[in-house]
Amino acid sequence: MGYTVRAMTPGDWNEVAALIRSSTNAWYESHGRPPIFTAAPDATLLFCDVYETLDPGCCVVAADDTTGELAGSCFYHPRPTHMSLGIMNVHPAHFGKGIARRLLTDITDRADAAGLPTRLVSSALNLDSFSLYTRAGFVPRMMFQDMLLQVPSEGLPMHEVQGGERVRDATAADLAAIVALEKELHHIERPGDHRYFLDNPNGVWHVSVIDAANGEGIDGFLVSVKHPGSTMLGPGVMRTQEHAAALIRAELNHHRGGCPVWLVPVEADALVQELYRWGARNCELHVAQVRGSWQAPSGVVMPTFMPETS
Repeated sequence: MGYTVRAMTPGDWNEVAALIRSSTNAWYESHGRPPIFTAAPDATLLFCDVYETLDPGCCVVAADDTTGELAGSCFYHPRPTHMSLGIMNVHPAHFGKGIARRLLTDITDRADAAGLPTRLVSSALNLDSFSLYTRAGFVPRMMFQDMLLQVPSEGLPMHEVQGGERVRDATAADLAAIVALEKELHHIERPGDHRYFLDNPNGVWHVSVIDAANGEGIDGFLVSVKHPGSTMLGPGVMRTQEHAAALIRAELNHHRGGCPVWLVPVEADALVQELYRWGARNCELHVAQVRGSWQAPSGVVMPTFMPETS
């Protein structure tokens, strides 16, 4: 049985969305864990919608040469400083046939041709994917705790966190400061992503910033998405763990009554302890991996699963 790797077309959207749902849920359920995607089957169309808006044509699929059905898919995100590997899925019926390796090679070849490092965030529980990436030359660089919290319907009081009074809703005027802060602390650039979050064309994004105490610029930002296909805080970059705590609490208040997930670096020990005090608990671990050049970030970095950048 052969497979053809090609670009995703608009006609593939529904099949890719179904593939994301079925393959992800199948992996977690086969390892004794609850499914990730529990909303209506079309909720995962959000990935196609967001990614095609940000990076048209940047998804490769593997089609079964006999049936024409899609056996695998992977999004990728070209950025000025790097290539980000997006969500990768292989249908359970096609596991073990080298499809993920072919999809990954297609994308790393593109990054190599552009002279860019490739970055990703993957589950530390999935040793098959961990091995796939490290065999391809990716190096684990950071570990993150996946945390979640059932947010009270009345929200969480901001006065209980240091600097909470300096957190506010971001506006389009904050774009340059957000991009500059991420470049300073995380050493990457993705202005198009942040413009998209601030414009919020599909009404599912929110962005908070924390103003600097001296009134000059910002000390952090945090994005969140609220949609049946993804309820998560991130991406975010903050100068200190205190700034991160204030921003996390503010974004949790945009998910009142919900139970969003977010990623924090395992070495952010004071932040982790503070989140435990709020009642947050761990649900998984993720690892950031980079193929090519990498510079350790400063401050606190909170990656996300959409759009991915480790």
